[in-house]
Amino acid sequence: MNSEKIAILIPCYNESLTIKKVINDFQRELPEADIYVYDNNSTDNTYEIALNEGAIVKKEPRQGKGNVIRQMFFDIDADYYLMVDGDDTYPAENSQELVAALRDGKADMVIGDRLSNGTYFNENKRAFHDFGNNLVKSSINRLYQADIKDVMTGYRGFNRMFVKSFPVMSSGFQIETEFTIHALDKRFKLVELPIDYRDRPEGSESKLDTYSDGIKVLLTILKMFKDYKPLLFFSVFSLIFFLFGLIFGVPVINEFIRTGFITKVPSSILATGLMVFSLLLLITGLILDTVVTNAKKEYELNLHRLYEENIQKKKI
Repeated sequence: MNSEKIAILIPCYNESLTIKKVINDFQRELPEADIYVYDNNSTDNTYEIALNEGAIVKKEPRQGKGNVIRQMFFDIDADYYLMVDGDDTYPAENSQELVAALRDGKADMVIGDRLSNGTYFNENKRAFHDFGNNLVKSSINRLYQADIKDVMTGYRGFNRMFVKSFPVMSSGFQIETEFTIHALDKRFKLVELPIDYRDRPEGSESKLDTYSDGIKVLLTILKMFKDYKPLLFFSVFSLIFFLFGLIFGVPVINEFIRTGFITKVPSSILATGLMVFSLLLLITGLILDTVVTNAKKEYELNLHRLYEENIQKKKI
């Protein structure tokens, strides 16, 4: 335990009002950890404050939280990682508990759950955030038959296996959704720990745009649905076009059975086209499902190699 490395990851954009307290809180709770602050083109003195407080500070010029996390995962090597926002909404007092779940092998990713104890609903004052959280949570839980309580929390812990095998695809705030979907799809161990959420202090503004970022998150879910479960995704659309084909085609078939002729030529052409398109969608889903299955096998083999490397590293 004395040789283990813990990294606190704090992506920041204009957090001069809160970054000092966030750093100091984690220095108090996890004095053995290295604290990394990546400044994402702040126009205030976030960078200087973080540097003065003893954090390891770097600048990330590509705008967006996903871009910052991607670079952090590239740069930083540790046994355990804690990711937290720099806005002082997440309590450092829970950090020991999050690290313990990783250290004990209970979780590959541990989630700081803001929603279960009701503090997020009491503290958060931003319109439609509750609705958005519930919509995203319900969509993912139904897709993966899971029971995740907080999909979009910014307070998470990861072990090295998860970080070094996670392909960051999102550039913005969709990264939290991506974490959760990836963990469920790749069967990583998840543990949720209830935490107290506190709203931003007065004068501090959220960088999350309720509408545009909400739409991006929903599009991310749709895209990952297509990428991770293509057979189900394309089957849904195949069924829709099949039903429309029946709607236009049944009257044509009835007419042919009764009279032996087809006078509804436009309807018959449309029905045939819809049925053909439905079949093409189904075939596309079957082909892509095979591709995804093979990709999962390759991922598992790479994960096994990474696991062996971690074992060798610990022995050294």
